[in-house]
Formats: sequence, structure tokens, C-alpha cells
Amino acid sequence: MPKMIFVERNGQPREVEAPLGLSVLEVAHKHGVDIEGACEGSLACSTCHVIVAAEWYGKLKPAAEEEEDMLDVAFGLQKTSRLGCQIVMTEALDGLVVNLPPSKKAG
Repeated sequence: MPKMIFVERNGQPREVEAPLGLSVLEVAHKHGVDIEGACEGSLACSTCHVIVAAEWYGKLKPAAEEEEDMLDVAFGLQKTSRLGCQIVMTEALDGLVVNLPPSKKAG
């Protein structure tokens, strides 16, 4: 079973099983990782925003224009930001590392 690593907001890595064909958002929900996904993957929000580790970013399919539009309103946007609902697990992504962005509400 492929695995992926979520780096929690406190910096702690959390390795989980990531079944092929599931999105990063679905994998997060399956394992209780703190990613909202308010629109349930319909590209209508940016609440599943993740920051992909630089060494993995180039292995992802390029973001569609709709995803780019949603990322424009994401909090804590970085150069390697993507929406978790748009990254689908494949064999090539076994070991994928994504960081959870800082919380919108500090303190």
C-alpha cells in the first residue's frame, strides 16, 4: 500500500497509508488529518490547501486553471501550494510529503 506523509501544523510528520486513486483530501479525512475540504472536492473552495514538499511538486500533474483560481484565495499560499482534492494518489506518488498550511486563526 502506498504511503504519504502529512507534516502537521506543529511540524510533526505523520505517515499514513494512501490508497491508489484517492485524493490527498480523501486520504486526510480517512486518517483524521486536519484538512477541511468544505466543498468536498468540487473545486469551489480552497480549504483543502496543502503545501507540497519541493522535491515532490514536479512529480504532480500541473494544476488546472480552476485550481489556480481557487489557490489565489488560499491562506498561506506558497510556491508549491496545491489543493488536496486535486492530487490523486498513484504509484509514482508513494512517499508524497505535504505540509499543512498555517492555521488562519493564530492564537
